[in-house]
Amino acid sequence: MLEVVAAVPGIVNGLIHHIKSLQGMRHDGGWIGHLLYEAENERMHLMTWMDISKPVMWEHGFFAVFSLLYMVSPHTAHRVVGYLEEEAVTSYTHFIGDIDAGRIENVKAPEIAVAYWNLDPESTLRDVVLAVRADEALHRDTNHHFSDCIRAKRESLFEDMDTNSNKPHIKY
Repeated sequence: MLEVVAAVPGIVNGLIHHIKSLQGMRHDGGWIGHLLYEAENERMHLMTWMDISKPVMWEHGFFAVFSLLYMVSPHTAHRVVGYLEEEAVTSYTHFIGDIDAGRIENVKAPEIAVAYWNLDPESTLRDVVLAVRADEALHRDTNHHFSDCIRAKRESLFEDMDTNSNKPHIKY
């Protein structure tokens, strides 16, 4: 289950950006908030699936390995996470297919999922999987984007905002 290690990249990356921002006494360009949100969101995915399936934990050592990868090559680390998230989207798509085909029972959604995603109280497992898959697609796109930004040496995420004068633009 990818969710077991999925929260690690966001927290590691957010921590490293936070420390660099403090050391340089400069704005982080919007990275920290995105990364910590992703870590929190992935943590909630894990807690939801633990409530449903009670998985075996196997993430020992991943935190250290990923931290080292991020320190050596942030571009590669984000690209790897992007690919892991792509696999998660595919896996959740198959999961939905199995629910629809009746191979997996479409049980009531756990309370933790209903509360976190603000789902209808009558929501089912399928509704949870749809919400998680949407999150994973966003994480996939975000991490590939972060990798591209690092490779292009664009430190601020705000550089990607539309600078059309008809739209609001934030500058730091």
